[in-house]
Amino acid sequence: METYIKLSTLNDFIFCPKSIYYHTLYDNYDKNLYQEKAQKEGTKVHEAVDNKTYSSLRYILQWISVYGEHYKIAWKIDIFNTLTWELIERKNKIFLDENKKPKIYLWQKYQLWWQMFCLEEMWYNVKSLWIYSVKDNKKYRIYKPSDQQLSQFTKTLKKYRKFDLFQKNWHQNSKKCIKCIYRELCDYYIWEIYPQLKLFD
Repeated sequence: METYIKLSTLNDFIFCPKSIYYHTLYDNYDKNLYQEKAQKEGTKVHEAVDNKTYSSLRYILQWISVYGEHYKIAWKIDIFNTLTWELIERKNKIFLDENKKPKIYLWQKYQLWWQMFCLEEMWYNVKSLWIYSVKDNKKYRIYKPSDQQLSQFTKTLKKYRKFDLFQKNWHQNSKKCIKCIYRELCDYYIWEIYPQLKLFD
């Protein structure tokens, strides 16, 4: 039987496949022990949704579990308005690039597409997708995937299912390593910084 992929682990995989393993190691620890400022702020922003206190309106669905049989995916949605059919993902802040355009990352789009796929299988009609930037109180429209984007999404799921943690000749973007909250545990990061510690090839 094929297992379901959780959204949280797919996010980790897109950032760095090895981080799935380290995330699992940290699951039983207090997040304050390893989260950095950005992650702590994000957790704080998400508390109202996690506790289902964001809204008392019955037509606002918040932090409910969803499943998608077609892609074998499962997790929870942030906010879904069953009057306007808007699906909303809350983020601490969306930053702008040098051209003053919002920096929306691939994994953020995948979050909303993923939730939409699950809701549609549950017979909900999702009309629009949005990322809400809490700090500056702005909403950013995320459009439904094109055929090409959908194909890439499917390929990402296949890569996830085939990834081998112990494969040789694996490389990572060092800029991501520096930002990774699991870097102090990661053999790849440690070997990059302290190559003399790499005892075995």
